[in-house]
Amino acid sequence: MRATLSFRLARSAAFAAVSVLLAMGAHWFAGGGGPTTGALLTGVLAVTAGAAVAAGRERSPQVIVGLLVGAQAFLHLLFDVTASAGEPGHLAWHGGLTTQTGMLTAHLTAALLTGLWLSRGEEALWSVLRRIGAGAAHWLTMLATLVALLRAGLAGITRPRVRATPGRPRAPRPAWVLRHAVVRRGPPVSPVF
Repeated sequence: MRATLSFRLARSAAFAAVSVLLAMGAHWFAGGGGPTTGALLTGVLAVTAGAAVAAGRERSPQVIVGLLVGAQAFLHLLFDVTASAGEPGHLAWHGGLTTQTGMLTAHLTAALLTGLWLSRGEEALWSVLRRIGAGAAHWLTMLATLVALLRAGLAGITRPRVRATPGRPRAPRPAWVLRHAVVRRGPPVSPVF
């Protein structure tokens, strides 16, 4: 199943939003400062463009996690390069670990967990789309069969001819009886006694 352009862009925008919010949160949680507005805009546009290329069809969980880890690495570097001048240096020591190591750990952990979550969403989305497509195909097939039967049935239908028996008058039918209905209920027509 291939995705249309609008569907690709919607999926790409969702992937970019999750990636950028995840990168911002992981960056802040690990001791870095908030990214600049230009860095956020650049990150969103770059990740959206990259995700749009990959969003043409359903992707496996491994591919989604790999793309998310790559996006996190790109966004981490982008946020580091564009960090405001007032932030403390990222290579400061904190209890034997650098901030850079903490950021890497936070980014990777968050990327793995979020990648698995996104892959489950991707799987559910494509499953729903396949079911909708199968249901639509089923209904279209039934509709085509019904139209064919109606055409064949209408072509072979002729008006029924009622043969009147000589010497026997036809009884008038009430208004609620269908024109082509056969009424056989009631007393016998000829006198029995």
